[in-house]
Amino acid sequence: MMSSFVENVRGRWVAVFAVAAFAIAAYIAGCPDGSARAQTSGKIPALASNPSDWAWVRIRPDGRNALFGDGWLDPPAGLRGPIRNDPDHPLQGNVDRGPGRQVTPAFGNYTDPILKPWAAEQMRVSNEEVLSGKRGMPFLATSRCYPGGVPGQLLWTTERLFFIQEPKVVHMVWERDSLSRRIYMTDRHSEEVQPSWFGESIGRYENGELVVDTIGLSTKMSFLDMFRTPHSEKLHVLERFKLTADGKFLEALVKVEDEDAFNEPMYMMARWRKQKGPWQEFICAENDTDALVTHNLFPIPEGKTPDF
Repeated sequence: MMSSFVENVRGRWVAVFAVAAFAIAAYIAGCPDGSARAQTSGKIPALASNPSDWAWVRIRPDGRNALFGDGWLDPPAGLRGPIRNDPDHPLQGNVDRGPGRQVTPAFGNYTDPILKPWAAEQMRVSNEEVLSGKRGMPFLATSRCYPGGVPGQLLWTTERLFFIQEPKVVHMVWERDSLSRRIYMTDRHSEEVQPSWFGESIGRYENGELVVDTIGLSTKMSFLDMFRTPHSEKLHVLERFKLTADGKFLEALVKVEDEDAFNEPMYMMARWRKQKGPWQEFICAENDTDALVTHNLFPIPEGKTPDF
């Protein structure tokens, strides 16, 4: 049975995306030079994609499309960077494959001193499950049809990212499963926030950047990266999205704070470039029970009862 989460998100988003796509196309057509100028003040970045023409695809430092194995980029000098792979088990991603070189699982460095003891132990156990053969592959949200959470969703590769900028809400939408994240353009969080996949994100425009503040993130199958760095429900994420001067690249500087999981804040970066092409629907595979038998993978989300 199809995941109730996936089905609900997909159903709600089809109508929203159709209307938004028409609105974006109409706006672009109305611009004198055909460009997508959401505002003319110069202080609001034009992040919105034209779903019939282009979107954002995540890239590596050398500018090529990111693949498995390409994680967070390093932050500016002087800032504490993200968790890296276990030095005893070097990671070889898709870009490294070739004669005699195969892709390897992603094992996180659980001995990193930034980790609280419980977080380090959880990562150690996760590594050991794969090293011992208990699990065929480590958990990775993109391969098991789960949302990537915040900020982990920013690491998704291949399928592109779209922005829709409205006065009160900014939508971030990924081609894979049409996963949608909403950023409410307000200056304060709700008094009570129930934990959820993408939490509660509020945003503002500041000096040409989209600044996003997120709390209320669920810990269920939610990690900061491919190394399965865990977090508590106290996770607080601050993201700053900005365009390069030529408008061809998008950058995000991310700060994560979690006093129950980390001994200090961590910073990481991600980068995207414009990629031509219309919106492509991508539905994550369902009912792949054979993978559970042959590789003992984590099961995909599954609805046990009908929604209606």
